[in-house]
Amino acid sequence: MLNPFSRAELLMGKAGIQQLKQKKVAVFGLGGVGGFAAEALARSAVGAFCLVDHDTVSVTNLNRQIIATMETVGKYKADVMKERILSICPQTAVEVRKEFFLPDSDASFLNDCDYIVDAVDTVSAKLALAQLAWEKGIPIISSMGTGNKLDPTRFEIADIYQTSVCPLCRVMRQELKKRGIPKLKVVFSKEAPVKREEDAELEQDSSKRQTPGSVSFVPPVAGLLLASQVIRDLSWQYWPQNQ
Repeated sequence: MLNPFSRAELLMGKAGIQQLKQKKVAVFGLGGVGGFAAEALARSAVGAFCLVDHDTVSVTNLNRQIIATMETVGKYKADVMKERILSICPQTAVEVRKEFFLPDSDASFLNDCDYIVDAVDTVSAKLALAQLAWEKGIPIISSMGTGNKLDPTRFEIADIYQTSVCPLCRVMRQELKKRGIPKLKVVFSKEAPVKREEDAELEQDSSKRQTPGSVSFVPPVAGLLLASQVIRDLSWQYWPQNQ
């Protein structure tokens, strides 16, 4: 009998899909990376979500974020993502938390989650999530920098301590080592940040904050890689080729 996941069942089997239907994934950050990750997970039969994002859709999001349209500008990203997930798979359980996750935030809502997807922008939040996941024993995968990049083929999945080139990875390695966290699965790119026209001006005035450039075909790739790893980690052993 045909169902929304019939084509996926051909590759992952009914047992694999059934496993995913029983899992809950927390997605932190629903922008260019996290939005695509959440949608790919929803289209792969993940049964429950906790969506965490305090931000609203902006006009500047239209070039790369799957939830960004002229109709959604000004709306909370978490609300828009929930509506989109339910339009794909109405039986999905979706919890929304419109908050900015900080190191001292209450994280008890993660206790029943099977996986954490980190697609947030701030280092402090990334470190807090990594430490929280380590302490709670919850699998996590974290997206590293996707801004100022133009080559989507340079992304890889690796442990943070096996990464190179990416400036954010360097900071994360140093800080995770200080905290005694021995591993963190990440999606990162070996492409060096692209030089922009305004970089010379920014170098002369250190008080100005750089706004990362971003294009439509880079952050989504990182998001889809995040989702692919989550799906594999949660269901791979049940796929037909492994039986």
